[in-house]
Amino acid sequence: MRGPAVPDGVRSPTIVTERLVLRPHRIREARAWYALQSDPEVLRYLAWPPRSRLSSFKHLLDRTHHTSLLRKDDFLALAVVRDGKLVGDISMHLRKVELPERQFEIGWIIATDQQGHGYARESAEAMLGLAFDRMHAQQVIAKMRSQNEASRMLATRLGFVEVVNANDTRLMALDLDRYRTSRGHPSDAGGGAAEES
Repeated sequence: MRGPAVPDGVRSPTIVTERLVLRPHRIREARAWYALQSDPEVLRYLAWPPRSRLSSFKHLLDRTHHTSLLRKDDFLALAVVRDGKLVGDISMHLRKVELPERQFEIGWIIATDQQGHGYARESAEAMLGLAFDRMHAQQVIAKMRSQNEASRMLATRLGFVEVVNANDTRLMALDLDRYRTSRGHPSDAGGGAAEES
């Protein structure tokens, strides 16, 4: 057992935004998933290996089981869908469970031909709402390759600040106070802060 379940955890959420639906992955989207994860531009900054159609199918099958955030190290992977079409993936890891240190790690992938429309930002904002507003996160972190300027810029627009940039990895963090301030909510005194460098 990996510890107690958090009382405010989520199972198989579906989140509807202005233009997108974020929901658990489906096997019937295997062709679109293979196209997404075999795109050299998508893989450019990911640690994912190139995959055959079969290994891509197995990867998607595995992803269909990552549907909850209940215990430490749980991983939630949601399809980013626009007009019924898979356009990306948004994910969240539950890294620290105990309050008030609860921490998540977020990740996003948008298909190359769907970039430039704000889908990554829209889906990331929805997931940040899930983490901070529903699950009482104190901090959300994002890790990316140092050269991934598009992800750095997106994280900055979302309110993240750079914590570390070394060994080809950039770590950015968004704490609860900064999240609330960036969305026009009053800040709580004494909230935790990301370590800035």
